[in-house]
Amino acid sequence: IVEQEQKTHRIHTTAEITDGSVANVNALSSGRVDLALVQSDLQHQAYKGFNDWAGAPQQKLRAVFALHQETITIVAAQDAHITTLRDLHGKTVNLGKTGSGQRSNALDLFTIANINPDRDVKAEAFEPDESAALLQGKRIDAFFYTAGHPNVSVTVATEGPRKVNFVAVPEDIVVELIRQYPYYTTATIPVAPYPGVTNKTDVPSYGVKAILCASSDVPDEVVYAITKSVFEHLDTFRSLHPALGGLTRENMLEGLSAPLHPGAEKYYRKAGLL
Repeated sequence: IVEQEQKTHRIHTTAEITDGSVANVNALSSGRVDLALVQSDLQHQAYKGFNDWAGAPQQKLRAVFALHQETITIVAAQDAHITTLRDLHGKTVNLGKTGSGQRSNALDLFTIANINPDRDVKAEAFEPDESAALLQGKRIDAFFYTAGHPNVSVTVATEGPRKVNFVAVPEDIVVELIRQYPYYTTATIPVAPYPGVTNKTDVPSYGVKAILCASSDVPDEVVYAITKSVFEHLDTFRSLHPALGGLTRENMLEGLSAPLHPGAEKYYRKAGLL
């Protein structure tokens, strides 16, 4: 979208593959990248100086706009008989890499649900993209995956010979999660994209937002031009991936747990969104 407007604003963009939100925040802070995608919960922790950034708040971190919701998805093997959170007890569960946003999301849930990751489950720390093969290979019984839907890895897990189901997060647990960690939102795991899953109806869960962030060092006019390009071509942008289909001008300003970049704020005020 930004490249199509290059004649107007002379901004060139290049996409890079990274290790995720933690790496992205650190890359923004060091000036190695100008823009990056960051989960809303980790955006909050980085700006406030929690967890990976304990004692070192990332005060240059700025929000530009929110993208799709990333739903915390618990995928379980049906033969492991995991249909509730309590059924995770004694099972081998991949929570994600140490320090990852995915693992943080899982541990937050365990705190609220009174599940001890060291005592109650056999917690693993594999890469998220390894989870589907590990589940189908019977090396794990379940895994957490924080992702927008439809998701390729979840599809792979549901299409294998070992039948799988999604595990619901009860409403009272979600309410308490949001009360204690306000960067979470209610979410639903859709079953329609996954015909191989055994659930018959959509599954309640919780989620975070994927936030496009920038450093405060990025010039206002650059962020203004990028924001304007996306918002003025929103129909085209929404059509690029199913996970973006539910975006609106209004919900793209939700979940921003760091201050707005002045360039983005300028556009939103001109557009009447603030």
